[in-house]
Amino acid sequence: MSIASTSVIQIIPRTRRGVELLLLVIAIAVSVAAYVNIGVTVQNAVPASTGYYAAGIGLLALIAHLALRYRAPYADPVLLPCAVLLNGLGVAMIHRIDLGLAIVAEARGKVPKGPAAPQQITWTAVGVVLFLVVILVIRDHRRLQALTYTAGLAGLLLLVLPLIPGLGVNLNGARIWIRLAGMSFQPGEFAKICLVVFFAGYLVVKRDVLTLAGHRFLGLDLPRARDLGPIGIAWVVSLGVLVFESDLGSSLLFFGLFLFLLYVSTERAGWLIIGGLLFAGGAFFAYTTFGHVHRRVTDWLDPWAIDGGQVKLGLMGQSWGGILGRGLGQGHPEATLYAQSDMIISSFAEELGLTGLIAILLVYTLIIERGLRTALGCRDIFGKLIATGLAMSFALQVFVIVGGVTGLIPLTGLATPFMALGGTSLVANWAIIALLLRISDQARRPQTPAAPVSDDTIAMAVQKA
Repeated sequence: MSIASTSVIQIIPRTRRGVELLLLVIAIAVSVAAYVNIGVTVQNAVPASTGYYAAGIGLLALIAHLALRYRAPYADPVLLPCAVLLNGLGVAMIHRIDLGLAIVAEARGKVPKGPAAPQQITWTAVGVVLFLVVILVIRDHRRLQALTYTAGLAGLLLLVLPLIPGLGVNLNGARIWIRLAGMSFQPGEFAKICLVVFFAGYLVVKRDVLTLAGHRFLGLDLPRARDLGPIGIAWVVSLGVLVFESDLGSSLLFFGLFLFLLYVSTERAGWLIIGGLLFAGGAFFAYTTFGHVHRRVTDWLDPWAIDGGQVKLGLMGQSWGGILGRGLGQGHPEATLYAQSDMIISSFAEELGLTGLIAILLVYTLIIERGLRTALGCRDIFGKLIATGLAMSFALQVFVIVGGVTGLIPLTGLATPFMALGGTSLVANWAIIALLLRISDQARRPQTPAAPVSDDTIAMAVQKA
């Protein structure tokens, strides 16, 4: 009997956890260097809290890295370092503005408010805990598909919570917060995750129907009229968020996410045209009907007409920063309203200049690119749509907030991911990174090869045939 040739060459991809650890060291070093630079510039001394800051950021990053090393070894090696870098720089800038506000308060003979940077580090720890929960509990993202409609219902409930009397509160003109046990939360940040899961699960089932073309107009295949129900419902819900909660940013984010996922799943440009027309009509209606939307648009069209306006002060700070910036600790970002939250991008542009702002945007671009690469490598449609939706949530959020701060579009109330002061947004974004890493681990994990078939087995099968 002849000897069967059963040799099979299997290429096992590397986990790249060592690369991730190196990138984490660099991210932590840059963050700590920024923190020290701010202290030396403003206070002429290394901050006494530097050790606590470095230990806190470093320990949290190490815990997240070890969780990936043992529970998701094939996860993307770039996403976690990018998140740590943005988070660390955000805490450093919040500390910088804390120092500036304290100087202004002392000059006016007032008692300075408590620093916000320690609070942001605490929320970072909470975010990393949720990161660990997602990595350890969700072992396979495909199980989330069974929760499609549950996630949709949860997302809608989270959106409605701020409207409940006694629970929702109105802050800065928007009713998007709830107050519970003396703490404020923004449930819409977690509604974003639930709705992405719902959109992905729904489109996996209905994409064949939604792909069917109706009338052809100017070379484009428009969808059938009977299939316009889902986009109409999404439009009504997003318009309801705008009307009842006065939240222009979240309204744009939710409708934009659904529209983009609808286009990705069907590959029909007609959905983009219909969605664009619906959005334009809703925006015009809101501009002519609601005072808060009208004020944001007029402030955008002529920011110099309002004394001490948020957009005006932000643009002045960015202009003063120029190409290379004034240097960390050498500007006056505290002079801008909401410099630690809504306008933190303007604070970075003032002290790091256009060059520093572009560098920050490149880090966000890396997160979006790695998220979309994860979607391309994923083997199931549901995972592809979730990864695409989560990546595009970053893209839309960064575009809306940076566009508003720089005067490209009207300013909305969205938070800059990982950087802006605020616990809810920070914790939710850590959960998004964990989901992307879980999907990327599944996408990059090597497949179990089929058992090799010997030549004798093939010959026997041919003889029997």
